[in-house]
Amino acid sequence: MTAIPLSPADYLPHLSLLVAEFERFLRTADLDAPVASCGDWRLSDLGAHLGNVHRWAASIVVTGEVAPQNFETGPDGNLADWYAAAAAELLTTLREADPAETAWTLSKTERVKAFWFRRQTHEVSVHLFDAASAAGAESKVDPQIAADGVDEVLGVMMPRVHRKAGPPPLPESLLLRATDTGNAWLLRPAAVEGDGPIVRRVSGEMVSAATVEARAEDLLLALWKRRNLAEIAPRITGDESIALGFLAATLTP
Repeated sequence: MTAIPLSPADYLPHLSLLVAEFERFLRTADLDAPVASCGDWRLSDLGAHLGNVHRWAASIVVTGEVAPQNFETGPDGNLADWYAAAAAELLTTLREADPAETAWTLSKTERVKAFWFRRQTHEVSVHLFDAASAAGAESKVDPQIAADGVDEVLGVMMPRVHRKAGPPPLPESLLLRATDTGNAWLLRPAAVEGDGPIVRRVSGEMVSAATVEARAEDLLLALWKRRNLAEIAPRITGDESIALGFLAATLTP
C-alpha cells in the first residue's frame, strides 16, 4: 500500500516534473485550443490561471497570510516564459520554507505551510491532464500522487465544498479502493444530519454497503469530474445506487 500523505520534501520532485511538463504544453500546443474540462477556457486561460495560482500560493507560504486572488490575468508577453517564472518562484519558495510554520490554508484542520506542498502538486497534476487533453495528448498521473490526490479530495476538497453547498449523498457506507496502489478509504454517513461523510483510510478487507474499485488515477480524475464512469469502468459491488449517487455529486471546487 502506498504511504500517504508524502512528506513535504517528497512532493517537490513530483511538482518540479509536473510544472515542466505543463510548461512544455504551453510552448508546443495551440494556446487557443479549448479545454473541455474547464468550461469555456482556452489553453491560454488555463496557463494564466495556473501561473497566478502558483504566485498566490507562494505569497501565502512567504507571509503565512491569505492574499487576494487574481487567477485569470495573464502576461503581456510570452505565456510560457511567464508561467515558467511563476513555477520557479513557487518551487524556490517551497524549498526555502519551513513546512511546520503556521500559514493560512484551504483546510480547517491543517494550518501549516506543509499544506501547500501537497496542494500545488495536485493543482498541477489535474490541470496537466486538462492541458494534455486540450493538446490531444495523454498525461499519466503517478500512482502514488494519484492515490494521495484521492486522499486530498476526500479530506480537504469534499469538506470545503460541503461547507458551501451541503454534503454529498451517502445513505450507507462506501469503500473506495485504488487497485494499483492498494490504498482504500471507507466513507460512512455522518452521525449528525447535515454533516459530511466520515472518512478514514483503511487496509485489508472491509465491510461496506457498496465498493468502488479502480486505478488511483481513474479514481482521482473521476472525483475531479475529469473522467466519467464509462471511461474509467470501475468495478462496483454492493448497492450500486450508493456508489453512483456519491460519485455524481460535486466533490471539488
